[in-house]
Amino acid sequence: MQNMDIDELVALMKKRDRRATSRLISLAESDMAAARAISTRIFKDTGKAYIIGVTGAPGSGKSTLVNQLITLLVNKGKRVGVVCVDPTSPFSGGALLGDRIRMKEDYPPGQVFIRSMASRGKLGGVARATKDTISILDAFGVDIIIVETVGVGQNEIDIFTLAYTTLVLLAPGMGDEVQAFKAGIMETSDIYVVNKMDHDGADRLVGEIESMLDLADTVEMDHGEDHVVVEVRKQVKAGWRPPICKTNALTGDGVDALWAAIEKHRSHLTKSGEFARKNRNKFRQEIIDILREKFALHVEEALDLTRNGDLPALLDEIAARKKDPYTASDGIGKKIADAFKS
Repeated sequence: MQNMDIDELVALMKKRDRRATSRLISLAESDMAAARAISTRIFKDTGKAYIIGVTGAPGSGKSTLVNQLITLLVNKGKRVGVVCVDPTSPFSGGALLGDRIRMKEDYPPGQVFIRSMASRGKLGGVARATKDTISILDAFGVDIIIVETVGVGQNEIDIFTLAYTTLVLLAPGMGDEVQAFKAGIMETSDIYVVNKMDHDGADRLVGEIESMLDLADTVEMDHGEDHVVVEVRKQVKAGWRPPICKTNALTGDGVDALWAAIEKHRSHLTKSGEFARKNRNKFRQEIIDILREKFALHVEEALDLTRNGDLPALLDEIAARKKDPYTASDGIGKKIADAFKS
């Protein structure tokens, strides 16, 4: 798409045109060059929206809880953007679950913008295009952006660097809850949410999380201690003990108290200076992700069978055990390095 077209779309987006905003998101998601062009035009208009991450294992009730948060925020007069990061189809590259179809869309016109996106296979569940989408929604003028991640259990850690407040949902009766403390997502939580509070085992799960927090708060750690407890202890030492909120996402019970905890955490970030640190970390990771994607594109070009006639012969050599994959990759790496220089 020509720059003039992007300029026109950005101008319409700033007038709160939803179709133009959707088009910009689609361009940023599918074309890195377009994403760069969009970013240079809107970045100065970002930084106003507060970003909330919602993660947790499948079946914990993330989408239902997000729906309750949207309703609460709309009733408070807030404009809300929602990004649902779904698993990626290995064939089409598109999102598989389509969380937006599980969220009601009878909100007042113009107050809620919901977008489903594919994770594109990224283990952390948040692709580079997701970050561009957040910037676009920020410039679009929403007050709160909620990012709901894939929910694959142990790999939902990217959201911690992306969001200002991260909610980790847990639910009783989904297996051995103690094992959840070994999962990477337990380290990333600013607020623990025990959903399905009416189910048996909810109070026990709360007690187990409290015990972990007590351990992080009082025990002197050494290198042999569990890494989850060590990371949680860093949060506690920074002046924030992650609270535990019990909710019932189906009925909305506990959602008001959860929002109060989110606002308290936001206040803590501002007063402690952690907000600025989180921003720096967020941009650091974004730069790394952009560079990683650029490098991946060069790799794909180097391996493109239609443009690299040497590759089939190289694969034959490896299959015949005449050359090992590491040695073969050295030659490809040199071509990539030469591409970077050009």
